Amino acid sequence: MIAILMGVTGTGKSTLAHELVHRTGWEFAEGDDYHTEANKEKMKAGVPLTDGDRAPWLEVLHGILAGWVEAGKNGVMTCSALKESYRDALTEGLPPEAVHFVLLEAPKEVLEDRLSHRTGHFMNPALLNSQLATLEIPKDAIDISVTQTTAVSVQEILDKLGVPAKPEMQAPGSAGAASR
Repeated sequence: MIAILMGVTGTGKSTLAHELVHRTGWEFAEGDDYHTEANKEKMKAGVPLTDGDRAPWLEVLHGILAGWVEAGKNGVMTCSALKESYRDALTEGLPPEAVHFVLLEAPKEVLEDRLSHRTGHFMNPALLNSQLATLEIPKDAIDISVTQTTAVSVQEILDKLGVPAKPEMQAPGSAGAASR
């Protein structure tokens, strides 16, 4: 099983992915790590990426997903995946049941507040409006509100995927933790 955490900047894709990986032991790929330096510079300057800018990036991410599927590995990937065509590029040729998109959502005001406090990231907060305008809501994604705590959001993702966290990796106070 592969979960792709998607959504606009500021939704907490990386934060939630790290916690999911901690709780499941699955493979992890941070989509932002695979952007070219040119793409990062454009985003840092507040210039939205074009479909042409994204195409090589999506190809690399597709290769990672295909490798996980081929190796029979479970994984968590972060990727904005804003358009249906991007999601199609990510999953082309992969078994549909293997990949699940998880759409992370929050009100614009919450995202703006989060971005105003974020440091050390190349993504310019000014691109939030562009991303919101570009986002094509998927019909078949798992919807998660990220206005709750990380632990609650992660548990909701696991529940909706039907995946129990490994007992030794469950969050303190969760269902399996008391039985240890």
